[in-house]
Amino acid sequence: MSPTSTHPPGRTVAGPLDGVRVVELAGIGPGPFAAMLLADLGADVVRVDRPGRTPLGGDPARDLTNRNKRSVVVDLKAPGGPAAVRALAARADILLEGCRPGVAERLGVGPDRCMADNPALVYGRMTGWGQDGPLAPLAGHDIGYIATAGALSMIGASDGPPVFPANLLGDYAGGALYLTTGVLAALLTARTTGQGQVVDAAIVDGTAHLTSLFWGMLAEGAWRDARGRNLLDGGCPYYAVYETSDGGWMAVGALEPHFYAVFVSLLGLDADELPDRTDPRNWPALRAAFTARFASAPRARWKAVFEGTDACVAPVLSLREAAGHPHLTARGTYTEAHGVTQPAPAPRFSGTPGTLRRPPAVPGAHTFDVARDWDVPDLLKDPT
Repeated sequence: MSPTSTHPPGRTVAGPLDGVRVVELAGIGPGPFAAMLLADLGADVVRVDRPGRTPLGGDPARDLTNRNKRSVVVDLKAPGGPAAVRALAARADILLEGCRPGVAERLGVGPDRCMADNPALVYGRMTGWGQDGPLAPLAGHDIGYIATAGALSMIGASDGPPVFPANLLGDYAGGALYLTTGVLAALLTARTTGQGQVVDAAIVDGTAHLTSLFWGMLAEGAWRDARGRNLLDGGCPYYAVYETSDGGWMAVGALEPHFYAVFVSLLGLDADELPDRTDPRNWPALRAAFTARFASAPRARWKAVFEGTDACVAPVLSLREAAGHPHLTARGTYTEAHGVTQPAPAPRFSGTPGTLRRPPAVPGAHTFDVARDWDVPDLLKDPT
């Protein structure tokens, strides 16, 4: 087992992962988000930044995916760089890297080298294509990964192009969340057996896994392999979005019959005069009726009509509007920390809640503290 920190009596626990040490090799996209999630849950995450510019430019003090972390700068191409990272890995429970296959090995910080001194280390690898396969060595981004996994083909209107949901589906859902789940599962095994392992988290794998429900529906003939023609992809008129008279949008999810009855009534329509909703041949007529009604009033009016009911209808809010929604405000879903409005840690824990302890880590700002706390004096040596 790798050594972990102990808790002095009376010290506040940072979250359910308090005492877990994580090394993150700086990258972009899902890797930093996964490390942020571990940090939000209390892990001591040390991000190893490269000398020079941050990966995507911009102000690192505003990069919320680096919140709750500490940063050291290590030049992995300098003579002492790999040894410094391996020294951190020797004292860590988890290491996360997002290099192309083979790059970490060439830099001297691959799993064999890092786990030689720490057999219990969980070595998490985050890529788009995975560690093997024909596409493994190639570059890519979220949009290409979700396209290849089949998920992008499912999103959008039947008569329009596929619509990509920013980089939420691939990078963060299919990538970061699967990496996080994988390394935490492997950590449980390591703490039981004393043996770590490599976790190969590929965005194409995770995104494909997210479509499991629909493969089952395809098998039973309940899902058409065509965009915008099904119950949950916008083909169904009572699970769709509608434009209001002022250019706003309302989201309708009135799937169950009793919710649908409330929806139709509040919309101002007579259910007895509408065609049978269970017959897809009637969906165009229902959509036309719903479209006309929503277009007759502004979003604020429809919000007032449906709010507090079981119609399963909600206004489509912008990010800034979402942060001010009364329900999310009451729950503290969004919070202001270190001068920035941001999502609070999730999920919730009754005994060891996640915390926002530190602002985004500026590269190299914590080198001395980490060298002291982790007992890695190599971090303070001249890299040349």
